[in-house]
Amino acid sequence: MWEDSRSMTSKSARTPSESLSVGNGTTFDNSSADSPVPRIREVEHYSPEVTVTKREDVFIERVKVLVSFVLLVAVSAVATVAYLLVNKQEVQSFENQFNGHASEVAAVVGQKIEKLFQALDSTSIMISSEASAQNAIWPFVTVDHWPVKAAKLFELGGIGQSVLALAPVVQPDAMNDWTIYVEQEAPAWYQASIDHEGSNETVDDFVMHTIPYIHTYGADRSRATPIDPGRPSTPIWQSYPLTKGAILPAINELPTNYDILEGLHGDTQLVSAANTSLRTAISFPSISTDPDSQRRLAKTAIVQPIFEQIEAKDEDANVVAFLRWQIDWSVVLANVLENGVTGILAVIRSSCQTSDSQERSEYITFRVNGMRAIMLAETDVHEIEFDEMEVSAVLFNVDAVSSEATASECIPRVTLHLYPTQDFKMKFVSQEALYYAAVVVFIFCFTSVVFLIYDFLVRQRQRIVMDRITRQDMIVSDVFPSAIRDRLYNQNLEDKRHQQDELMDPNDFGGSTMFGSAPLADLFPNTTVIFADIVGFTAWSSQREPSQVFVLLETIYNAFDKIAYRHGVFKVETVGDCYVAVAGLPEPDEEHAVVACRFARSCLKKMKDITLKLEVTLGPDTSDLGMRIGAHSGQVTAGVLRGERSRFQLFGDTMNTAARMEHTGERDRVQITQATADLLKEAGLGRWFFPRATTIFVKGKGNMQTYWMKNVSESKAKKSKPKLKNEIASIDEAAKTEETVSLGPSEYNPDDSDSHDDDTDIDLAGVDGMSKSDRLVEWHVESLCYMLQQIIASRGGAVQPIDRLRVAEAAVGNGVTVLEEFAPIIELKHFQADDLSNRMDPSKIDIGEAARSQLRKLLATFAFMYKENPFHNFEHASHVTASVKKLLSRIIKVGEGNGLAGQTPTGNVSLADLAGHSYGITSDPLTQFAVVFSAIIHDVDHPGVPNAQLVKENTRNAQIYKNKSVAEQNSVDLAWEILMQDEYKDLRACIYQGEEDLRRFRQLVVNTVMATDIVDKELQALRKKRWETAFSSNFLYEPDSISVDRKATIVIEHLIQASDVSHTMQHWHIYKKWNEKFFMECYGAFKDGRADVDPSINWYKGEIGFFDFYIIPLAKKLDSCGVFGVSSDEYLNYAKGNREEWVREGENIVKDFLAKYEHDKLGKAALCSNRV
Repeated sequence: MWEDSRSMTSKSARTPSESLSVGNGTTFDNSSADSPVPRIREVEHYSPEVTVTKREDVFIERVKVLVSFVLLVAVSAVATVAYLLVNKQEVQSFENQFNGHASEVAAVVGQKIEKLFQALDSTSIMISSEASAQNAIWPFVTVDHWPVKAAKLFELGGIGQSVLALAPVVQPDAMNDWTIYVEQEAPAWYQASIDHEGSNETVDDFVMHTIPYIHTYGADRSRATPIDPGRPSTPIWQSYPLTKGAILPAINELPTNYDILEGLHGDTQLVSAANTSLRTAISFPSISTDPDSQRRLAKTAIVQPIFEQIEAKDEDANVVAFLRWQIDWSVVLANVLENGVTGILAVIRSSCQTSDSQERSEYITFRVNGMRAIMLAETDVHEIEFDEMEVSAVLFNVDAVSSEATASECIPRVTLHLYPTQDFKMKFVSQEALYYAAVVVFIFCFTSVVFLIYDFLVRQRQRIVMDRITRQDMIVSDVFPSAIRDRLYNQNLEDKRHQQDELMDPNDFGGSTMFGSAPLADLFPNTTVIFADIVGFTAWSSQREPSQVFVLLETIYNAFDKIAYRHGVFKVETVGDCYVAVAGLPEPDEEHAVVACRFARSCLKKMKDITLKLEVTLGPDTSDLGMRIGAHSGQVTAGVLRGERSRFQLFGDTMNTAARMEHTGERDRVQITQATADLLKEAGLGRWFFPRATTIFVKGKGNMQTYWMKNVSESKAKKSKPKLKNEIASIDEAAKTEETVSLGPSEYNPDDSDSHDDDTDIDLAGVDGMSKSDRLVEWHVESLCYMLQQIIASRGGAVQPIDRLRVAEAAVGNGVTVLEEFAPIIELKHFQADDLSNRMDPSKIDIGEAARSQLRKLLATFAFMYKENPFHNFEHASHVTASVKKLLSRIIKVGEGNGLAGQTPTGNVSLADLAGHSYGITSDPLTQFAVVFSAIIHDVDHPGVPNAQLVKENTRNAQIYKNKSVAEQNSVDLAWEILMQDEYKDLRACIYQGEEDLRRFRQLVVNTVMATDIVDKELQALRKKRWETAFSSNFLYEPDSISVDRKATIVIEHLIQASDVSHTMQHWHIYKKWNEKFFMECYGAFKDGRADVDPSINWYKGEIGFFDFYIIPLAKKLDSCGVFGVSSDEYLNYAKGNREEWVREGENIVKDFLAKYEHDKLGKAALCSNRV
């Protein structure tokens, strides 16, 4: 029987990496402890009951599938036909509606253009006729009543008001006379236009702005330039509306004497073409922007020649003037549809083919919505799918060009192309076709549901039975090896065939039992059992949250599971922090000892890798964890111990011996028995181990000779000759003296072909090669970054530069000592329900690479500033920080012991109640950050001696800080001075954004660090008085802000005080470790002449008094604060337990401290001598 009562339960008969089975036949493979998404491996579960039932249901299932298929085909056909018919009707309606509206648009626009040209032609005839009747000589012709006739022309054209101008042809010899004519005649028609338009302008205004000579504008477009007097010109004479002369006319302005033949409006080719072809010419559209509405406009200029003789329109006709009319296409396309008819695209295409056979085309696209037309683009943007629905009409066409036309005189052919849009289509092609199809599908679904309900009711009982069988099958497959599992199934079938009505008497059976069959058990003669225990786990876990403990165990065990799977080792169970495995079963393996030892070595290396990696996330001392492994080879009895909870278990002397090997082993060592060593030697691997220097006593076996497994460094030492007698020992001497060889990350692999066994997946990037201090810095970085995310999230994600706060930052602590800044009550930020609406998810906040890098550099600087004291060092600061974080997390988690619900009438706890009960600490992330930050810096630059010694030595710091809290004030000043440097401004911007947050952060740091001075009597008296004011046995929760701030201040100070001495309220090994460090620091100071009294004399009694008068009362006050939950009880129980243990062992421990100090001193002296 196994005396340690660690019965072997198999957690799985499948691969060790699989951890959870689900009902669909898959298992989640936790292949990586860091992987958030598990891989899925198909696992086939075997069950005779399931197989038989499935065989019986095959025919019925096939019939159901056939019926379902027929119904599915039928409903698909009917739904498809219904959809196609309805959709066809809708599409036809859409096409008919578009064709009707498009034809209407084309007809109306065509009529407008035709009416426009007719009106323009009539006006040119009217002007020519009027000049002939007056016997006027061109170009000296002024049209009477010009504004009236122009307005009438606009009305006849039907396109609204535009720009119309008369431009006579002035020959070179008539230019001087023309200038005189303009000066004489212009004021008269100016006045007529002013009267007609009702303008407030005067004739003098227009005359003053009239340029008296025919002009154009230079290349720089900045000044009027006279035209070449040696060629004919076409100056603007009469225009409507009337336009003043200007330095540079706008696109729609035609001032007097402006030569359109050489102007800026692009009319040169247009006038030339009209003059050459002796007919109306039209230009390509030009794009401009309306200065009032900022709408884009597309305008086309039309030039109509005026002949000297009305009836002369042949090649010999004399063109004496031109009418220039500019039309806006958005006006032409307006009022062509009824209101409510929208979504038709109108594309205006202007194209021509010049005499050199070059094609020129330009497009303008408009969207016609009822009575309005809006320009969309200068290209054709209609959708290709509507190409076949195009409706087009020719608006202007010149079918012949004079033989004298040049390549540049291109008169475009203007056509209108109409297309629908998706918006227009959706008005007619709706979802109605889908509705009809959906109705058909719904009928099918309803029929199918009725059928399924019927089938469900018929087979409900069978399904319940099958579900139960399936779950049992999964459980069995998860717990037992495949061979045992199959035997269990067969035994169940056999039991059903020979089922008895009554239980058999266990005394009457012949090979069977009270369970009706023989037990499932086998003897495995050749196995090697491995026990692996985590060294230091109990003490480490006492400092951690439960979630952190499980992160460690899950990561380690998951990695071991995968190593076991690779090596063919069967995982039996885990008992707490002990991992049990066996090689040689359930499948026999002749090399079971070799496999087990390789597995053990791989586990040692993996353990080191994992703890190095996890120290960054789980905090200090994680990398100090080790592994102690024991192995023994022999026979075991394995089987299923049936009962309330049947388990696969191992029994026998091999189990007990393997457990003893682990228990009597050493950290980071694999201890094996003689039996295992003999098997390794038979396999030719005798070099893998060496005998332990002394025998060990094993209960029931007496003294035993055991062996240590070697690591790589020891094997290499055997192959190389020592160069220095005092530096390198041989392997034989190492075996005799039982030297402990340093086990580095690479030293766990076996010395030959075993190097590939550690197929590790632990990512050591950024961690491998880092010192312990560097890993602690990374842990602090991760912790503080998360707190900074919470701070930024509470501000709504705002992070602005804080250059505006330089004056305020410089004023902080200026002219006063840190102690003088100490405030009895810190004014904290109180909970506001409105703040929750602005708070963001912290996980979505990115503090930025700059702030993260600055934080890492700042913490590394702090770590460097800590002196190499045995106790007051950076590791101690990290240990204090871990305790602070733990207590803060307990404040945030309000437990039942807090009693808040009992103090409210309804018993309900709101967010405001929670914030009030935690005294505002939980509602302000800045407060939490400040406390953790203070824990990190509280002993920066600590000299390793108490404040009293610094005062006695009259050090410079003692003088500066007036002999009060010297070390604490110095730490605050140094840390704050570094934080305020410019290179950390991005980090500071994450911490605070205003003066109020800055002052609160500073005050929190000051009070928190000053609280670690527990010797100053004035501070002690102040704290005692505040405690008596804030807390009493009759205390009830009150919303008074002053009372809340007072209690919060007390809670924060007690939190840091408890954390500063948290080692006294943690596991005994933790207390003993840090007590030794503190003793070495104090005793070393005494030896260095920096203490008057030998601390070893009163160390034993002093610790008892420290527990009685400070530690235990402090732990009780933590409980009285009412916010720390179970941690207050935990700290108090550990404090009492450590005191009792110290009373029993303290005197001997002090002697050991002294002996170790002398031993270390001699070792250092010898090392220095060797170096010299």
